Amino acid sequence: MIKKPWLIALLVVIVVVVGWAWSGYNGFVGQEENVKNSWAQVETTYQRRIDLIPNLVNTVKGAADFEQSTLTAVTEARTQWQNAGTRQDKLEAAQGMEGALARLLVTVEAYPQLKATEAYRDLMTQLEGTENRISVARRDYNDAVRQYNVAIRRFPAMLLARIFGFAQETPFEAVEGAEIAPTVDFTL
Repeated sequence: MIKKPWLIALLVVIVVVVGWAWSGYNGFVGQEENVKNSWAQVETTYQRRIDLIPNLVNTVKGAADFEQSTLTAVTEARTQWQNAGTRQDKLEAAQGMEGALARLLVTVEAYPQLKATEAYRDLMTQLEGTENRISVARRDYNDAVRQYNVAIRRFPAMLLARIFGFAQETPFEAVEGAEIAPTVDFTL
C-alpha cells in the first residue's frame, strides 16, 4: 500500500502540466508554421505580379507615348519589393506597388489604341488573375495570423507562449487612403 498519496498527486500534476506544455508548444509551432506558409504564398503571388510588370511596362512603352513618371513609379515600386528584406518591408513595398499599378491602369484608360493591342489585353488578363490570387493569399495569411495570435493570447496558453517566446504576428492591412482611386490629370 502507498503511504504517501501526496507524492502520487504531485506526480499526476507534473505529468498533466508537462503534457499541457508539450501539447501547447507543439500547437504554437504548428500555427506559427502555418503563418509562415501563408506568407510564402503571399510572396509567391507578389512575385508573379513582379514578373509580369516588366512585360506590362514594355508593352505600354511600345504602344503609346506614355507618361514616363508613371512608368518610373511602377519600376521603382517593383525594385522596392525585390530589395525588401523583412516581412514588414515587403508589406510596405506591396502597398506601394498597388498604388503605382493603380495609377498606371488609370492612365492607360486615355490610350484606346493601347487597350486594343492583344499583348496588352493578355497581360491585363494575367495581371487580373494575379491580383485575385494575391487577394486570396492575403486573406489566407490574415486568417492564419488571426488564429495564431488568438492562440498565443488566450489564458492560460499565453503563459506558455511567453515562456517559449512566441510573439504576435502582423496581419496584412491596406494603407490609409487605399480605398480612394488615384486620379490622373492629362491637362497641361
